[in-house]
Amino acid sequence: MFPVLLTGETGTGKEVFANAIHNNGEQREKPMVSINCAAIPNELLESELFGYEEGAFTGASKGGRLGKFQLADGGTLFLDEIGDMPYQMQAKLLRVLQEGEIDKVGRQRNIPIDVRVIAATNRRLEEMVQRGEFREDLYYRLNVVSISIPPLRERGNDVLLLTDYFLQK
Repeated sequence: MFPVLLTGETGTGKEVFANAIHNNGEQREKPMVSINCAAIPNELLESELFGYEEGAFTGASKGGRLGKFQLADGGTLFLDEIGDMPYQMQAKLLRVLQEGEIDKVGRQRNIPIDVRVIAATNRRLEEMVQRGEFREDLYYRLNVVSISIPPLRERGNDVLLLTDYFLQK
C-alpha cells in the first residue's frame, strides 16, 4: 500500500478522493480513519496520532488511549491538511512511514502497524520544503503516488456530468 498525496484548493474534494481510494483498495473492509492536522493543537497531535499509555502524562485517561494509527491498523489513515503539521511531528510521522511502527506516548516498546497513509493539502509543499517549513524526506515519502485535483472551475465538462448526477440522485 503506497502512500498517496492529494493536492488541490480547499473544496476540491480531496477527502472524497481519499474515500474512493480506500473503498476501491484491498483494505476496503478495514477502517478508514481521518484526522485534520490543522485542527488539533500542536501539543495534542502526537497523542492523537499515536495514542498514549495510562499515566503517560498528567490528565491521561485511565487505561490509556488508542491513537489514529492503531484505529486505522489494516486500513487507511487520512491525514488532512498535512502542510499544517508541526515540523517536529513531521519527523515522527516520517519514522512511522519508514519503520511501520508507532511510538505510543509513555510506552516502552514500539507497536507494529500496517496502515495506508493518504495525505492531503491545499498548500504548495515543494515551496514549503525550499523554505525549510516542511521536511524534504517526508515530502518524498508521502509523494509516492501524487494526485492533483483541479478546482471545479477548471473541469469544463465535469460540471455538466456532476450536475446531471446530482439532479438524478
